[in-house]
Amino acid sequence: MSIASSNTSVRVPAGFRNLLEGLAREVLREQPTNVVAFAAQHFQKLLEEREAGGIDPVAWGAMLED
Repeated sequence: MSIASSNTSVRVPAGFRNLLEGLAREVLREQPTNVVAFAAQHFQKLLEEREAGGIDPVAWGAMLED
């Protein structure tokens, strides 16, 4: 099955790259046996920190990318 090529450019949302790099660093550091569960816990922790008034990792990553 072939996929037609397109001239459409997909933009990565601001801060997304930094967010995924942070996850990758933690996965490499922790070496979890269940990466999907680890990622879910990682993002839940980031969400809880953001809701508690801490730093928003997406906003922070967007600033770093600019």
